[in-house]
Amino acid sequence: MLLRELFVPSAINLDLAAETKDEALKELVSCLGLDGKSEGILYKMLKRRENLGSTGIGRGIAIPHCRSLVVTRLRVAFGRKLSGLDFKAIDEKPVRYVFLIVAPPLEVSNQYLPVLGKIAQFGKEADVPESLAEISSSEQFIELLEAKDL
Repeated sequence: MLLRELFVPSAINLDLAAETKDEALKELVSCLGLDGKSEGILYKMLKRRENLGSTGIGRGIAIPHCRSLVVTRLRVAFGRKLSGLDFKAIDEKPVRYVFLIVAPPLEVSNQYLPVLGKIAQFGKEADVPESLAEISSSEQFIELLEAKDL
């Protein structure tokens, strides 16, 4: 499974309005096209996960993730806030790029952890933060994943 096959343009937001981590989580959850009740449940689960420890992995990247019954298949979203958000990241720097991953509790294809790993590896590549800052469309985001063979 390639990452670029999981991302849909409607779940890529290159101009998050959020000023806080919580607002960013809500904004990204809303990109998934769920009903209001499901969005609320998912947001609470993501908050609970963040309370265990920040998903800010450093280099301006966070990967909030959880499993939830409100989705029937693995779902991903991407958000960018160039001015940065306080995510309590491990390097204590602002987060500019947020990759959201949500999967059902029992996932037949078992892609949740491999996708999490692929995004983390992608984020560690030297040119990725700069490349993510320069893209201007969801198509360019998907092309970047394609260029990295993800």
